[in-house]
Amino acid sequence: MPRRHLRVTGAAEAPLRGVLRELRTKLEVPEGFPRDVLADAERAVAAPRLPAYDATGIPLFTIDPPASVDLDQAMHLSRRDGGGFRVRYAIADVAAYVTPGAPLDTEAHRRVTTLYFPDEKVPLHPTSLSEGAASLLPGQDCPAVLWTIDLDGEGRTVSTDVRRALVRSRAKLDYDGVQQAIDAGTAEEALALLADIGRLREQLEVERGGISLNVPEQEIVQRNGAYELDFRAPLPADGWNAQISLLTGMAAAELMIQSGAGILRTLPTAPDGAVGRLRRTAKALRVDWPHHVPYAELVRSLDPRRPHHAAFLQECTTLLRGAGYTAFSGGDVPDLTTHAAVAAPYAHCTAPLRRLVDRYASELCLAAVAGAEPPQWVLAALPELPKEMADGTRRGNTVERECVDLVEAALLKDRVGEVFDGVVVDVQEREPAVGTVQLTDPAIVARIEGGGTGGLPLGERLRVRLTQADPGAAKVRFAPA
Repeated sequence: MPRRHLRVTGAAEAPLRGVLRELRTKLEVPEGFPRDVLADAERAVAAPRLPAYDATGIPLFTIDPPASVDLDQAMHLSRRDGGGFRVRYAIADVAAYVTPGAPLDTEAHRRVTTLYFPDEKVPLHPTSLSEGAASLLPGQDCPAVLWTIDLDGEGRTVSTDVRRALVRSRAKLDYDGVQQAIDAGTAEEALALLADIGRLREQLEVERGGISLNVPEQEIVQRNGAYELDFRAPLPADGWNAQISLLTGMAAAELMIQSGAGILRTLPTAPDGAVGRLRRTAKALRVDWPHHVPYAELVRSLDPRRPHHAAFLQECTTLLRGAGYTAFSGGDVPDLTTHAAVAAPYAHCTAPLRRLVDRYASELCLAAVAGAEPPQWVLAALPELPKEMADGTRRGNTVERECVDLVEAALLKDRVGEVFDGVVVDVQEREPAVGTVQLTDPAIVARIEGGGTGGLPLGERLRVRLTQADPGAAKVRFAPA
């Protein structure tokens, strides 16, 4: 299957539940939490380590999908006296509940990330924490790691502070509502500034050569008690919100590098061979890419609503392969500190409820700002964290891919032999008769075989016949009609 974004929304009773249970068994996904972990969570909820600094007067808000209750981040945006902006970004303080070496900690290292299935999610932490006491739910006082990042009038970072604080979110917002309020001019200033700051940060991304791929998401949704697939084009508000997270991740990376201890999210520059293949794909898709035009500039000029452009954007995700985590301590900063897509040093630090490494990143940044040594439990874990995160990320990607395959097969199992309209979005270089086809209705992305001696017509619309749809094997196959 090709590279694609995937969001899973909702849950419903459906015949797929049995197949999904089998998938969880095959992937050795944990079922529930052991008793000692649940008991540890209950003790932590009853007696968290609360910070001395009270920041509950800051009117924070969250932006998440409507059904989300594991809320990692809350923000407040304001203008600074004399010009520029102030970004306050509160991150759930998981370390206020998790004791190093205790059952909660051990289990988190076993799970590494939250896993999302169509019928349920398998959380990193017990829901009493991730959807309860530690979540930045509105009206709830929570311990948090509070970032204060001051920007100048162009959106550039002027200063960074991070400290533990008690916070209280005032509102839980969603992307559609945020976009509508900003477009209508009805958003309060703290929210309206998201567009101003987001656009400035996007412009800075352009200047430094970074790139955010605006690839439509393939989304599993529930309707009338069954699963369906849709394509969802990201809203501008998605991108602006992502820029706040990127800003914080970049600030975290700089603090770590300056202090000489950290864990970065790194991605080397794509090799010439990968870029060469992408240029050949652009030519096949009739995407004009003059040699003097940088890759990032080309991508920003594309319209994902056009089939040829959407297909090329999907292929651009191949340049993101090779991302990993790089840990260091004792002042031994590695040679590679940057993430090629961000075009700057970058760290994962804004999703500790759902990703293990972020808890450690917060501790490293808190220590850096305080001018102190990181806690010993953090330094002891650093050498193994990159491998743990790589294994957990790989399992999460497998879950996403196989869940979509199952839903696609279930949707089409009674339609074998039917003909659909599609666009070829990928062709294997060594086997040009094998590739990937994207259907618009239903929103399917699947393997296609049988392009003949001339191979499949990359980027072309064509009629395709469904030859296989087996939910048990999670396989969907098409052939040119």
